[in-house]
Amino acid sequence: MHHFAYQNGVLHAENVSIADIAREVGTPFYCYSSATIERHYRVFTESFPGLPIKLCYSVKANSSLAVLRTLALAGAGADVVSGGEIRRALTAGFKGPDLVFSGVGKTAEEIALALDAGIYQFNVESEPELEHISAIADEKGATASITIRVNPDVDAVTHAKITTGKAENKFGIPWSRAREVYARAAKLPGIRIVGVDVHIGSQLTDLEPFEAAFRRVADVVATLRADGHSIERVDLGGGLGIPYGAPESTVPPLPSDYGHMVKKVLGNIGAELMFEPGRLIAGNAGILVSRVIYMKEGENRTFAIVDAAMNDLIRPSLYDAYHDILPVKQPGPGTGTRKIDVVGPVCETGDTFARARPLPPLEPEDMVAFMSAGAYGAVMASTYNSRPLVPEVLVKGSEYAVTRRRPSFEEMVALEAMPPWL
Repeated sequence: MHHFAYQNGVLHAENVSIADIAREVGTPFYCYSSATIERHYRVFTESFPGLPIKLCYSVKANSSLAVLRTLALAGAGADVVSGGEIRRALTAGFKGPDLVFSGVGKTAEEIALALDAGIYQFNVESEPELEHISAIADEKGATASITIRVNPDVDAVTHAKITTGKAENKFGIPWSRAREVYARAAKLPGIRIVGVDVHIGSQLTDLEPFEAAFRRVADVVATLRADGHSIERVDLGGGLGIPYGAPESTVPPLPSDYGHMVKKVLGNIGAELMFEPGRLIAGNAGILVSRVIYMKEGENRTFAIVDAAMNDLIRPSLYDAYHDILPVKQPGPGTGTRKIDVVGPVCETGDTFARARPLPPLEPEDMVAFMSAGAYGAVMASTYNSRPLVPEVLVKGSEYAVTRRRPSFEEMVALEAMPPWL
């Protein structure tokens, strides 16, 4: 569920007209709904009644400071994957003990920053990383609380670029080597083992891969405890999918269904259960609003050329991802549709948002909204073709605020400099 709907013939975010925002900030722009973010956080956390849980929102999904602040105030923790995300989370109001540090390539500087911040735990991805954390923590006279990410070799049955739990993926250690690696961790200075971590992929629409991975983790926990390790936390990652509106697509399980499965498999594990959802919280809480520049009739196709591009929302180009597209002005009763290719102005054939999509008739200056764009949208944007990053707007009730403005050309090139010979 989200809080984007037509009111008086115009698409609104909560009680704010998208057309009114467009008049102030221009197009394209991202718009996020506070009510949707807060609701998704609440629905997920309420899906595990009776279980000790900790939700750490995956910052990489949408790292807008305003979005992060909204979640910090709601009581969430944060899952971060870089030094920049550590700083961003702290800036937004999270505290060090709210943070979980994931990612396969933690640098010495990032590890030191995390230790200084007093983070909740490191999710360790490899043996070299484990040794690195130990050396830095020991040098600082600090203790790093760690889980080790176990790769369960489970196919998440999702897009190849966002599956992370198979043996050939770069993430974690093989589950078959868990005893050996934990035994090594227990002997290292500056290391405190607190749990086990697993994450098998993103945008999963079936609970079976989750259940298979979690059962394997339960076996690993039992083995590690038998070896004398204290396993206080089991980090189950994120990955539960959201509906993007594609026809005939699989509808993802409800968070309550996911929670029931978790309780069935791990309800008696005797540990804090940790979750790192990102897309589930932010995905349907955001839209990208764009304006039609031209309608172009091709040999056998009709093109709507809009002012948003693949540099603003790369998911369709990168993953062949589907986003529902709604006109900002509500079509009248009985309005028919025609098949339209919705494309951007970038000089790439891949700059295509939809092919042969049934849409109401569109004209230049009409606005459209790319739905479910709140995750991996603005956060993955670039300035390709020297196009400025687009504004981000947060709505709460009948109020809205521009949380990131559109930079000027001068600001875009301010970090560049000519060499002396030019």
